[in-house]
Amino acid sequence: MPAGSIPPIYNLYCDESCHLEHDGHSAMVLGIVWCPLQNSREIAERIREIKVRYGLSPEFEMKWSKVSPAGLEFYRDVIDYFFDDDHLCFRVLVAHKEKLAHAKHNQTHDEWYHKMYFLALQTILAPRSTYRIYFDIKDSRSGANIERLHEILCNNIYDFRRRIIQRAQGVHSHHVEQVQLADLLIGAVSYANRNLSSSAAKTALVERIRKRSGYSLMRNTLLREEKFNVFHWTGE
Repeated sequence: MPAGSIPPIYNLYCDESCHLEHDGHSAMVLGIVWCPLQNSREIAERIREIKVRYGLSPEFEMKWSKVSPAGLEFYRDVIDYFFDDDHLCFRVLVAHKEKLAHAKHNQTHDEWYHKMYFLALQTILAPRSTYRIYFDIKDSRSGANIERLHEILCNNIYDFRRRIIQRAQGVHSHHVEQVQLADLLIGAVSYANRNLSSSAAKTALVERIRKRSGYSLMRNTLLREEKFNVFHWTGE
């Protein structure tokens, strides 16, 4: 980047699935949809247009848990839009919880969770860019957790003045299309890695993502893959 030029700004939209320690699920999935700040509004508008095209309210909240045969074509179009828009990227970390050994590593589950978020984000972050990170608000503890995570992320990259990670804040997913998109994509990755097949509609969407991405979702992609980046943490 030329000296004196303004660093590019990116919006990162984060969501997670099966992140509790004893929830009965073998894999936690952290996902980040990201795009340039200057394209974020247009992207949200395009997704709302797809909703309206299928007779839905523009305020309709997309969620993996809502996928059904009746909505299959809608969700397939949203996935196709993601792959067709050059400004949208996705990074997902699949953490296999059967490998957890918190006592061995002298850590709590929350500390491990923060480490996983750092691993998920570190491939995206670049020293000469600026990032604004948005997390789906889960509960009343979300604000404190997000502030702690912001501190940890900045400290890990020596960004003590928060010039790189400028902002980390909670948002309500029903107001933010990109967070909804993250929910949809991590839901598909989680579904694939838990070897589920009970829903024909969800299975069809997993296959659509596999076809469009060229990846199985069950293995790591190359580190520099930007469009649909998959990383499996195995505790090693």
